[in-house]
Amino acid sequence: MRVLPLMNAHKKVIGKKSTLSFPPIFCLLFLCVSIIYVLGLIMVYSTTSAEVMDMELNKSTHQALIKQLMYAAIGLSLAGGIAKIGYRNLISFSPWLLGVFSFLLFITLIPGIGREVNGSRRWLAILGLSLQPSEFVKYIIPAYFIHYYLKFSGKAFTFYTFLKLVGTIAVPMLLILVEPNNGTTAVIAMSVLVLCILMKISWRYWALPLLACLCVGGAFAYHLSYVSARLKVYLNPELDLKGKGHQPYQAKIAAGSGKLLGRGPGNSMQKLSYLPEAQNDYIAAIYAEEFGFIGVCILITLYLSIACLGFYIANASSSLEGFYFCAVITFLITFQAFLNLGVVSGLLPSTGLNLPWFSQGGSSLVANILGLGIILNISQHVKRHFGDFSTIT
Repeated sequence: MRVLPLMNAHKKVIGKKSTLSFPPIFCLLFLCVSIIYVLGLIMVYSTTSAEVMDMELNKSTHQALIKQLMYAAIGLSLAGGIAKIGYRNLISFSPWLLGVFSFLLFITLIPGIGREVNGSRRWLAILGLSLQPSEFVKYIIPAYFIHYYLKFSGKAFTFYTFLKLVGTIAVPMLLILVEPNNGTTAVIAMSVLVLCILMKISWRYWALPLLACLCVGGAFAYHLSYVSARLKVYLNPELDLKGKGHQPYQAKIAAGSGKLLGRGPGNSMQKLSYLPEAQNDYIAAIYAEEFGFIGVCILITLYLSIACLGFYIANASSSLEGFYFCAVITFLITFQAFLNLGVVSGLLPSTGLNLPWFSQGGSSLVANILGLGIILNISQHVKRHFGDFSTIT
Protein backbone atom coordinates (compact mmCIF):
# COMPACT_ATOMS: atom_id res chain seq x y z
CA MET A 1 0.00 0.00 0.00
CA ARG A 2 1.33 3.42 -0.91
CA VAL A 3 1.59 5.84 2.04
CA LEU A 4 2.63 9.46 1.51
CA PRO A 5 2.02 12.45 3.82
CA LEU A 6 -0.43 14.70 2.01
CA MET A 7 0.66 17.90 3.73
CA ASN A 8 4.35 17.36 3.04
CA ALA A 9 3.67 16.43 -0.59
CA HIS A 10 1.64 19.54 -1.18
CA LYS A 11 4.15 21.84 0.52
CA LYS A 12 6.88 20.98 -1.98
CA VAL A 13 8.43 24.13 -3.41
CA ILE A 14 6.89 25.02 -6.76
CA GLY A 15 9.28 26.31 -9.33
CA LYS A 16 12.34 24.30 -8.34
CA LYS A 17 14.63 23.97 -11.34
CA SER A 18 14.82 20.55 -12.91
CA THR A 19 17.63 19.23 -15.04
CA LEU A 20 16.76 17.35 -18.19
CA SER A 21 18.12 13.93 -17.20
CA PHE A 22 16.84 10.61 -18.52
CA PRO A 23 16.38 7.89 -15.86
CA PRO A 24 16.89 4.33 -17.19
CA ILE A 25 13.27 3.29 -16.62
CA PHE A 26 12.03 6.30 -18.59
CA CYS A 27 14.43 5.35 -21.40
CA LEU A 28 12.74 1.93 -21.52
CA LEU A 29 9.34 3.60 -21.70
CA PHE A 30 10.57 5.98 -24.40
CA LEU A 31 11.95 3.03 -26.37
CA CYS A 32 8.50 1.37 -26.34
CA VAL A 33 6.87 4.62 -27.49
CA SER A 34 9.51 5.08 -30.22
CA ILE A 35 8.87 1.58 -31.60
CA ILE A 36 5.11 2.28 -31.67
CA TYR A 37 5.73 5.62 -33.40
CA VAL A 38 8.03 4.11 -36.05
CA LEU A 39 5.52 1.32 -36.75
CA GLY A 40 2.86 4.02 -37.00
CA LEU A 41 4.96 6.00 -39.48
CA ILE A 42 5.30 2.92 -41.66
CA MET A 43 1.54 2.36 -41.58
CA VAL A 44 0.66 6.03 -42.17
CA TYR A 45 2.89 6.05 -45.24
CA SER A 46 1.53 2.69 -46.39
CA THR A 47 -2.13 3.76 -46.15
CA THR A 48 -1.88 7.37 -47.35
CA SER A 49 0.46 6.71 -50.28
CA ALA A 50 -1.84 3.92 -51.46
CA GLU A 51 -4.82 6.29 -51.25
CA VAL A 52 -2.99 8.98 -53.24
CA MET A 53 -2.01 6.56 -56.02
CA ASP A 54 -5.31 4.67 -56.07
CA MET A 55 -7.43 7.83 -56.29
CA GLU A 56 -4.85 9.69 -58.42
CA LEU A 57 -4.81 12.64 -56.03
CA ASN A 58 -2.73 15.67 -56.94
CA LYS A 59 -0.38 15.58 -53.95
CA SER A 60 2.83 13.91 -52.82
CA THR A 61 2.70 10.36 -51.49
CA HIS A 62 5.04 11.56 -48.71
CA GLN A 63 2.83 14.45 -47.53
CA ALA A 64 1.22 12.63 -44.58
CA LEU A 65 4.57 11.16 -43.54
CA ILE A 66 6.23 14.59 -43.53
CA LYS A 67 3.36 16.06 -41.49
CA GLN A 68 3.61 13.24 -38.96
CA LEU A 69 7.35 13.87 -38.58
CA MET A 70 6.73 17.62 -38.24
CA TYR A 71 4.12 17.14 -35.49
CA ALA A 72 6.47 14.78 -33.66
CA ALA A 73 9.22 17.43 -33.77
CA ILE A 74 6.78 20.03 -32.38
CA GLY A 75 5.68 17.61 -29.67
CA LEU A 76 9.24 16.74 -28.63
CA SER A 77 10.21 20.42 -28.46
CA LEU A 78 7.21 21.24 -26.27
CA ALA A 79 7.74 18.10 -24.16
CA GLY A 80 11.30 19.21 -23.45
CA GLY A 81 9.94 22.56 -22.32
CA ILE A 82 7.33 20.87 -20.12
CA ALA A 83 10.00 18.68 -18.55
CA LYS A 84 12.04 21.81 -17.72
CA ILE A 85 9.05 23.76 -16.38
CA GLY A 86 8.08 20.93 -14.05
CA TYR A 87 4.89 19.01 -13.48
CA ARG A 88 4.16 20.87 -10.22
CA ASN A 89 4.14 24.18 -12.06
CA LEU A 90 1.91 22.66 -14.73
CA ILE A 91 -0.57 21.53 -12.07
CA SER A 92 -0.37 24.97 -10.47
CA PHE A 93 -1.18 26.65 -13.82
CA SER A 94 -4.00 24.21 -14.60
CA PRO A 95 -6.88 26.59 -13.63
CA TRP A 96 -5.65 29.09 -16.24
CA LEU A 97 -5.09 26.37 -18.83
CA LEU A 98 -8.58 25.00 -18.18
CA GLY A 99 -10.08 28.46 -18.73
CA VAL A 100 -8.15 29.05 -21.96
CA PHE A 101 -8.95 25.66 -23.47
CA SER A 102 -12.59 25.84 -22.39
CA PHE A 103 -12.78 29.06 -24.40
CA LEU A 104 -11.11 27.34 -27.37
CA LEU A 105 -13.62 24.50 -27.11
CA PHE A 106 -16.45 27.03 -27.12
CA ILE A 107 -15.28 28.91 -30.22
CA THR A 108 -14.65 25.58 -31.96
CA LEU A 109 -18.43 25.08 -31.95
CA ILE A 110 -19.08 28.42 -33.71
CA PRO A 111 -19.79 27.97 -37.45
CA GLY A 112 -17.19 29.76 -39.52
CA ILE A 113 -14.55 29.48 -36.80
CA GLY A 114 -14.51 25.78 -35.96
CA ARG A 115 -13.76 23.41 -38.81
CA GLU A 116 -16.31 20.66 -39.41
CA VAL A 117 -15.17 17.24 -40.64
CA ASN A 118 -17.52 14.28 -41.10
CA GLY A 119 -20.25 15.95 -39.06
CA SER A 120 -18.04 16.82 -36.07
CA ARG A 121 -16.80 20.33 -35.24
CA ARG A 122 -13.61 19.66 -33.29
CA TRP A 123 -10.84 21.63 -34.99
CA LEU A 124 -9.50 25.18 -35.17
CA ALA A 125 -7.27 26.39 -38.00
CA ILE A 126 -4.26 28.22 -36.52
CA LEU A 127 -1.29 29.31 -38.67
CA GLY A 128 -2.18 26.75 -41.31
CA LEU A 129 -2.29 23.92 -38.78
CA SER A 130 -5.32 22.17 -37.28
CA LEU A 131 -5.67 22.34 -33.50
CA GLN A 132 -8.00 19.98 -31.66
CA PRO A 133 -8.38 21.47 -28.15
CA SER A 134 -10.07 18.38 -26.70
CA GLU A 135 -6.83 16.38 -27.09
CA PHE A 136 -5.08 18.72 -24.64
CA VAL A 137 -8.08 19.00 -22.31
CA LYS A 138 -7.69 15.24 -21.68
CA TYR A 139 -4.56 16.13 -19.69
CA ILE A 140 -5.63 19.52 -18.33
CA ILE A 141 -8.77 18.27 -16.56
CA PRO A 142 -6.88 15.64 -14.48
CA ALA A 143 -4.22 18.28 -13.68
CA TYR A 144 -6.94 20.67 -12.47
CA PHE A 145 -8.60 17.88 -10.47
CA ILE A 146 -5.29 17.17 -8.70
CA HIS A 147 -4.67 20.90 -8.11
CA TYR A 148 -8.12 21.44 -6.61
CA TYR A 149 -7.98 18.33 -4.43
CA LEU A 150 -4.55 19.11 -2.99
CA LYS A 151 -5.68 22.64 -2.05
CA PHE A 152 -7.71 20.94 0.66
CA SER A 153 -4.84 18.99 2.18
CA GLY A 154 -5.42 18.87 5.92
CA LYS A 155 -8.93 20.32 5.49
CA ALA A 156 -12.34 18.71 5.21
CA PHE A 157 -13.02 17.64 1.63
CA THR A 158 -16.80 17.83 1.79
CA PHE A 159 -19.45 16.66 -0.64
CA TYR A 160 -20.19 20.31 -1.49
CA THR A 161 -16.50 20.88 -2.28
CA PHE A 162 -16.51 17.82 -4.52
CA LEU A 163 -19.64 19.02 -6.35
CA LYS A 164 -17.97 22.38 -7.04
CA LEU A 165 -15.00 20.54 -8.52
CA VAL A 166 -17.21 18.30 -10.67
CA GLY A 167 -19.27 21.30 -11.80
CA THR A 168 -16.13 23.10 -13.00
CA ILE A 169 -14.76 20.21 -15.05
CA ALA A 170 -18.23 19.40 -16.40
CA VAL A 171 -18.19 22.60 -18.52
CA PRO A 172 -15.36 21.58 -20.91
CA MET A 173 -16.60 17.98 -20.90
CA LEU A 174 -20.06 19.09 -22.06
CA LEU A 175 -18.47 21.24 -24.77
CA ILE A 176 -16.54 18.19 -26.00
CA LEU A 177 -19.72 16.11 -25.90
CA VAL A 178 -21.54 18.68 -28.05
CA GLU A 179 -18.83 18.65 -30.78
CA PRO A 180 -19.75 15.65 -30.76
CA ASN A 181 -16.87 13.62 -29.35
CA ASN A 182 -18.26 10.88 -27.12
CA GLY A 183 -15.05 8.86 -27.05
CA THR A 184 -12.89 11.64 -25.62
CA THR A 185 -15.61 12.55 -23.11
CA ALA A 186 -15.73 8.94 -21.91
CA VAL A 187 -11.94 8.75 -21.58
CA ILE A 188 -11.86 11.96 -19.50
CA ALA A 189 -14.72 10.74 -17.31
CA MET A 190 -12.89 7.46 -16.68
CA SER A 191 -9.67 9.32 -15.81
CA VAL A 192 -11.58 11.39 -13.24
CA LEU A 193 -13.07 8.21 -11.77
CA VAL A 194 -9.57 6.69 -11.54
CA LEU A 195 -8.37 9.79 -9.67
CA CYS A 196 -11.30 9.52 -7.25
CA ILE A 197 -10.29 5.95 -6.48
CA LEU A 198 -6.57 6.78 -6.13
CA MET A 199 -7.38 9.74 -3.87
CA LYS A 200 -9.69 7.53 -1.80
CA ILE A 201 -12.53 10.01 -2.16
CA SER A 202 -15.60 8.46 -0.58
CA TRP A 203 -17.74 6.56 -3.08
CA ARG A 204 -20.74 8.36 -1.55
CA TYR A 205 -19.38 11.56 -3.12
CA TRP A 206 -18.80 10.37 -6.66
CA ALA A 207 -21.43 7.61 -7.03
CA LEU A 208 -24.35 10.07 -7.29
CA PRO A 209 -22.67 12.42 -9.82
CA LEU A 210 -21.55 9.36 -11.80
CA LEU A 211 -25.10 8.01 -11.89
CA ALA A 212 -26.40 11.45 -12.92
CA CYS A 213 -23.81 11.68 -15.72
CA LEU A 214 -24.73 8.22 -16.98
CA CYS A 215 -28.44 9.09 -17.01
CA VAL A 216 -27.96 12.50 -18.65
CA GLY A 217 -25.38 11.13 -21.08
CA GLY A 218 -27.59 8.18 -21.95
CA ALA A 219 -30.62 10.41 -22.52
CA PHE A 220 -28.53 12.82 -24.60
CA ALA A 221 -27.08 9.99 -26.68
CA TYR A 222 -30.50 8.41 -27.17
CA HIS A 223 -31.69 11.52 -28.99
CA LEU A 224 -28.63 11.66 -31.25
CA SER A 225 -29.23 9.74 -34.44
CA TYR A 226 -25.54 9.08 -35.11
CA VAL A 227 -25.11 7.43 -31.68
CA SER A 228 -28.03 5.06 -32.17
CA ALA A 229 -26.78 4.37 -35.71
CA ARG A 230 -23.34 3.42 -34.36
CA LEU A 231 -24.88 1.06 -31.82
CA LYS A 232 -27.01 -0.61 -34.50
CA VAL A 233 -23.95 -0.97 -36.71
CA TYR A 234 -21.97 -2.40 -33.78
CA LEU A 235 -24.63 -5.04 -33.15
CA ASN A 236 -25.08 -5.89 -36.84
CA PRO A 237 -22.83 -4.07 -39.35
CA GLU A 238 -24.20 -6.15 -42.24
CA LEU A 239 -27.48 -4.19 -42.06
CA ASP A 240 -25.80 -1.02 -43.38
CA LEU A 241 -22.79 -2.07 -45.43
CA LYS A 242 -23.06 0.97 -47.71
CA GLY A 243 -23.32 3.42 -44.81
CA LYS A 244 -22.21 3.37 -41.16
CA GLY A 245 -21.47 -0.35 -41.24
CA HIS A 246 -19.00 -0.14 -44.11
CA GLN A 247 -15.93 0.96 -42.15
CA PRO A 248 -16.18 -1.49 -39.19
CA TYR A 249 -17.07 -4.35 -41.55
CA GLN A 250 -14.09 -3.69 -43.82
CA ALA A 251 -11.86 -3.30 -40.75
CA LYS A 252 -12.80 -6.81 -39.62
CA ILE A 253 -12.05 -8.15 -43.09
CA ALA A 254 -8.64 -6.43 -43.03
CA ALA A 255 -7.75 -7.71 -39.55
CA GLY A 256 -8.88 -11.25 -40.39
CA SER A 257 -6.99 -11.30 -43.69
CA GLY A 258 -3.67 -10.91 -41.90
CA LYS A 259 -3.91 -14.35 -40.27
CA LEU A 260 -0.76 -15.30 -38.33
CA LEU A 261 2.08 -13.49 -40.11
CA GLY A 262 0.24 -10.96 -42.31
CA ARG A 263 0.41 -10.21 -46.01
CA GLY A 264 3.69 -8.32 -45.55
CA PRO A 265 4.53 -4.59 -45.28
CA GLY A 266 2.77 -2.56 -47.97
CA ASN A 267 0.69 -5.50 -49.24
CA SER A 268 -2.67 -4.64 -47.69
CA MET A 269 -5.65 -4.88 -50.04
CA GLN A 270 -8.19 -3.11 -47.81
CA LYS A 271 -6.28 0.18 -47.90
CA LEU A 272 -7.01 0.42 -51.64
CA SER A 273 -10.21 2.44 -51.09
CA TYR A 274 -12.04 -0.46 -49.41
CA LEU A 275 -11.46 0.84 -45.88
CA PRO A 276 -11.94 4.65 -45.94
CA GLU A 277 -9.75 6.95 -43.79
CA ALA A 278 -7.72 3.91 -42.77
CA GLN A 279 -4.83 6.05 -41.51
CA ASN A 280 -6.89 7.38 -38.58
CA ASP A 281 -9.10 5.37 -36.20
CA TYR A 282 -8.80 2.09 -38.11
CA ILE A 283 -5.08 2.08 -38.87
CA ALA A 284 -4.61 -0.96 -36.60
CA ALA A 285 -6.79 -2.97 -39.00
CA ILE A 286 -4.36 -2.34 -41.87
CA TYR A 287 -1.46 -3.08 -39.52
CA ALA A 288 -3.08 -6.42 -38.60
CA GLU A 289 -3.54 -7.21 -42.30
CA GLU A 290 0.10 -6.49 -43.14
CA PHE A 291 1.79 -7.84 -39.97
CA GLY A 292 -0.70 -10.47 -38.82
CA PHE A 293 -1.58 -11.76 -35.38
CA ILE A 294 2.09 -11.79 -34.34
CA GLY A 295 2.40 -8.09 -35.18
CA VAL A 296 -0.73 -7.26 -33.18
CA CYS A 297 0.63 -9.20 -30.19
CA ILE A 298 3.85 -7.16 -30.39
CA LEU A 299 1.84 -3.92 -30.46
CA ILE A 300 -0.29 -4.97 -27.46
CA THR A 301 2.87 -5.99 -25.57
CA LEU A 302 4.36 -2.54 -26.18
CA TYR A 303 1.28 -0.80 -24.76
CA LEU A 304 1.21 -3.16 -21.77
CA SER A 305 4.90 -2.42 -21.18
CA ILE A 306 4.16 1.32 -21.25
CA ALA A 307 1.40 0.76 -18.69
CA CYS A 308 3.69 -1.21 -16.36
CA LEU A 309 6.58 1.26 -16.65
CA GLY A 310 4.29 4.29 -16.27
CA PHE A 311 2.64 2.92 -13.13
CA TYR A 312 6.05 1.98 -11.73
CA ILE A 313 7.26 5.56 -12.20
CA ALA A 314 4.03 6.83 -10.60
CA ASN A 315 4.54 4.62 -7.55
CA ALA A 316 8.16 5.75 -7.23
CA SER A 317 7.24 9.45 -7.34
CA SER A 318 8.36 11.52 -4.37
CA SER A 319 5.08 13.46 -4.17
CA LEU A 320 1.36 12.86 -4.35
CA GLU A 321 1.08 15.26 -7.30
CA GLY A 322 3.56 13.14 -9.24
CA PHE A 323 1.90 9.89 -8.23
CA TYR A 324 -1.59 11.02 -9.26
CA PHE A 325 -0.48 12.76 -12.46
CA CYS A 326 1.77 9.97 -13.76
CA ALA A 327 -0.79 7.28 -12.92
CA VAL A 328 -3.66 9.08 -14.67
CA ILE A 329 -1.57 9.93 -17.77
CA THR A 330 -0.51 6.29 -18.05
CA PHE A 331 -4.13 5.22 -17.67
CA LEU A 332 -5.37 7.76 -20.25
CA ILE A 333 -2.98 6.59 -22.95
CA THR A 334 -3.27 2.84 -22.42
CA PHE A 335 -7.05 2.95 -21.89
CA GLN A 336 -7.47 4.84 -25.17
CA ALA A 337 -5.17 2.38 -26.95
CA PHE A 338 -7.20 -0.64 -25.87
CA LEU A 339 -10.48 1.12 -26.66
CA ASN A 340 -9.20 1.69 -30.20
CA LEU A 341 -8.05 -1.91 -30.58
CA GLY A 342 -11.40 -3.06 -29.22
CA VAL A 343 -13.23 -1.05 -31.89
CA VAL A 344 -11.00 -2.37 -34.69
CA SER A 345 -11.56 -5.96 -33.58
CA GLY A 346 -15.32 -5.44 -33.41
CA LEU A 347 -15.53 -5.96 -29.64
CA LEU A 348 -16.61 -2.34 -29.04
CA PRO A 349 -18.75 0.17 -30.95
CA SER A 350 -16.98 2.99 -32.80
CA THR A 351 -15.65 5.68 -30.45
CA GLY A 352 -13.77 8.02 -32.80
CA LEU A 353 -10.58 7.56 -30.75
CA ASN A 354 -7.28 7.02 -32.52
CA LEU A 355 -4.37 4.81 -31.50
CA PRO A 356 -1.86 6.84 -29.41
CA TRP A 357 1.47 7.57 -31.15
CA PHE A 358 0.39 5.29 -34.02
CA SER A 359 -2.53 6.82 -35.93
CA GLN A 360 -2.19 9.84 -38.17
CA GLY A 361 -3.05 13.04 -36.34
CA GLY A 362 -1.45 16.31 -35.31
CA SER A 363 -3.02 17.42 -32.03
CA SER A 364 -3.32 13.89 -30.66
CA LEU A 365 0.34 13.13 -31.40
CA VAL A 366 1.56 16.41 -29.88
CA ALA A 367 -0.65 15.99 -26.79
CA ASN A 368 0.48 12.41 -26.19
CA ILE A 369 4.14 13.39 -26.56
CA LEU A 370 3.51 16.19 -24.04
CA GLY A 371 2.16 13.52 -21.71
CA LEU A 372 5.45 11.70 -22.20
CA GLY A 373 7.31 14.90 -21.26
CA ILE A 374 5.34 15.11 -18.01
CA ILE A 375 6.21 11.50 -17.18
CA LEU A 376 9.89 12.31 -17.88
CA ASN A 377 9.79 15.18 -15.38
CA ILE A 378 8.08 13.01 -12.76
CA SER A 379 10.68 10.26 -13.27
CA GLN A 380 13.39 12.82 -12.41
CA HIS A 381 11.86 13.35 -8.95
CA VAL A 382 11.61 9.96 -7.30
CA LYS A 383 11.86 8.61 -3.76
CA ARG A 384 14.26 5.78 -4.71
CA HIS A 385 16.74 4.89 -7.44
CA PHE A 386 15.32 3.22 -10.54
CA GLY A 387 18.11 0.69 -10.51
CA ASP A 388 16.14 -1.10 -7.79
CA PHE A 389 13.44 -3.17 -9.51
CA SER A 390 12.29 -4.73 -6.23
CA THR A 391 8.64 -5.43 -5.54
CA ILE A 392 6.43 -2.34 -5.66
CA THR A 393 4.73 -1.73 -2.32
